[in-house]
Amino acid sequence: MIDKISQTRTDFDNDLNKISNLQSLEEFRIKYLSRKGIIPQLFDAFKEISKEEKRIVGQALNELKNYAQAKYEELKSKLEAEEKTKKELSLDVTLPGRIKTLGSKHLITQTLDEIKSIFKSLGFSVYEGPELESDYNNFEALNFPADHPARDMQDTFFINQNFLLRTHTSPVQIRLMKEKKPPIRAIMPGKVYRNEVISAKSYCLFHQVEGLYVDKDVTFAELKGTLVAFLKQFFGKDVRYRFRASFFPFTEPSAEMDVWWQPKGKEGRWLEVLGCGMVDPNVLINVGIDPEEYVGYAFGMGIERTAMRKYGIDDIRILFDSDIRFLTQF
Repeated sequence: MIDKISQTRTDFDNDLNKISNLQSLEEFRIKYLSRKGIIPQLFDAFKEISKEEKRIVGQALNELKNYAQAKYEELKSKLEAEEKTKKELSLDVTLPGRIKTLGSKHLITQTLDEIKSIFKSLGFSVYEGPELESDYNNFEALNFPADHPARDMQDTFFINQNFLLRTHTSPVQIRLMKEKKPPIRAIMPGKVYRNEVISAKSYCLFHQVEGLYVDKDVTFAELKGTLVAFLKQFFGKDVRYRFRASFFPFTEPSAEMDVWWQPKGKEGRWLEVLGCGMVDPNVLINVGIDPEEYVGYAFGMGIERTAMRKYGIDDIRILFDSDIRFLTQF
C-alpha cells in the first residue's frame, strides 16, 4: 500500500507538470481528487488493510491528500491569474468608450404633454374615458341621430350594434356632464379610432384633445380668446391664425381654426388645426343640463396633425413606425 501511495504521488507530479490551462486542470482534478478519483479510491482501500498497517498507511495517505490539494490550489490560482491578464491585454484601452443612449418620450407624448400643460395653466382639468364606447355616448347624445348624414363622415369600428371604438373623445364630455354639475372646465385627451385608409395624411388610430367649458354666460368671444392664447403659447406669439365658419352636429355656431404654415423653401398655406363651437342646446338637454340656465363651448384637435404642423412633418405614418432615426431627432 505504501508503494502504491508513492507511485500515485509520482504520477500526480508528472501529470501536474503537463497542465497548461484551466480546462486541463479540471480534467486533472477529476482524475485525482474527485469523489471517484485515484486518491479517494486509496482511502477506500485503506479500510481493508490490517490494524498494524493503518497508522503508517493512514499518515502517508493524509500527507498525499494534503500535498495534492495544495498543489492543485496553487496551480489553479496561477492559471486564473494568467487568464485574467490575457483578457486585460486583449482590451484596447485606446478605443473610445461606448455611449449609453437613454430613451425619451415619443413625439406624440411630448406634444400631448405640452398641450395639457398649456390648458392646465388656463384653468382646465384633465379627464379621460374608455376607448370602448357606447353608440349613445359616441353619437346619439352628441346630436347624431341614427340617420344623421354626419355619421358617414366618421367611418367607425363597430364591436356590435351598441358598442364601438370611439371615433373622438367627445363621449368623455358626455360622461363628465352627466356626472358633474356646472361649472365644468376640462380637456379630454386620448386615443381614437376610425376605419380609414392609411395614407400620408390619415391613420386608423390617432390621438385627440377635446375641451369643454360649461357655465352661465359663456360666450364665443371667450372660446376665441382661449384658443388664441393656446396657439400663441404652442406655436409662438407670431403665429398667424384665422377662424372659418363650419358645421358640427354637437356645436352651433361652429368654426374651424387654421394656422399659416410655410415650410422652408415651399409655398405657404393655411392648415386646419382644430374645430370648435358653442355646445348645441340639444347636447345639454341629453345630459340633464338646462340650456336656458347654462351655455358652453367645446373644441377638439388631433395631436398627430398638431405635431406635424409644429415640426414640419408631412407624413403621419412616420409617427407610428418606431424608426429610431426619426425618434432621436426629438
